[in-house]
Amino acid sequence: MNQTNQIDQRNQINKTNQIDQMNQINQINRFFRAVVGLAWLLSLCTLCVSESTAMDIAVLKSSDTPAYQEAVAGLKATGPIGAIYTDYELQGDLELGKNLARKLRESNPSLVVAVGLKAALAAKVEIENIPILYMMILDPLKHQLTSANMTGTLLEVPVDRQLKIMRMFLPNLHRIGALYDPAKTSSRVKDAVQQAAGFNFQLNGLPVERDKDVPQQLRTLLSEVEALWLIPDSTVLTNESILFILESALAHQIPVIGFSPEFTRQGALLSMSVNYGEVGRETGLLAKRILNGERLLPHNPMPIEQLKITVNLKTAKFLGMTFPKELMSLIDETY
Repeated sequence: MNQTNQIDQRNQINKTNQIDQMNQINQINRFFRAVVGLAWLLSLCTLCVSESTAMDIAVLKSSDTPAYQEAVAGLKATGPIGAIYTDYELQGDLELGKNLARKLRESNPSLVVAVGLKAALAAKVEIENIPILYMMILDPLKHQLTSANMTGTLLEVPVDRQLKIMRMFLPNLHRIGALYDPAKTSSRVKDAVQQAAGFNFQLNGLPVERDKDVPQQLRTLLSEVEALWLIPDSTVLTNESILFILESALAHQIPVIGFSPEFTRQGALLSMSVNYGEVGRETGLLAKRILNGERLLPHNPMPIEQLKITVNLKTAKFLGMTFPKELMSLIDETY
């Protein structure tokens, strides 16, 4: 009898334990269902908030070149998260750009990014109360892109950084020369002359008022300098003159310093440039600052921190130049 009672007690205990286990499992299941439900609700709320606060960024391009495409891709990679981008293209037509800018003004986007000079000029004329960022423009201040609602990024390497790198790669040279059109780049050359002294360079600039004057002025300059520095000037540098300048300099054993990898590929010793994608990425970071509430726009365009250095090793060998390992580590691309 006692044995039967013990068995009944054990059975009762087992049933009780099973009921407790089932209750614990149900509680755990309810907890997980509640967590999943809460996460789902939070995701919906986050989605609603992000959609309601999404920023509209209008991208106004002067044309649809590979360089502009690369810059815009960089812009979108670092721009505000969740922003909605709409692209517009001028097709090289300033009047079309003004029409597009007027439409943008009416649609009232959060920000306008002007890619190229014509896009920036069109935006400047037609848009006053919307922040405008420009990029992929040489010497934007020369074109008076200084409206209160405008700022942007530089396409070129600042003069002092160029001189510093030139001094590193040309430690024994002191007399450098440049050709320039006084109507286009006189202020840039004047600034470079002043800064060159700080790097123990003497810069000699010879004026070129017409592209036909390039050969004569180049011959004069090459007889006076130890290196030739190319600056962005459409009078001096044309499709016809570039190769002539490079070949003439090498014939005189004069190294050429350029501002594009293409110059290096064609025979320049050294070029310092900015990567188009990096221009876009820096512009995207600036856009993020502005749309996050930074009200005071930078008056001067922002320089690009990351540079690209290219060297033509064949030209260096022809000129009898070698570079130490620490300089070779700074070079991004060789030819």
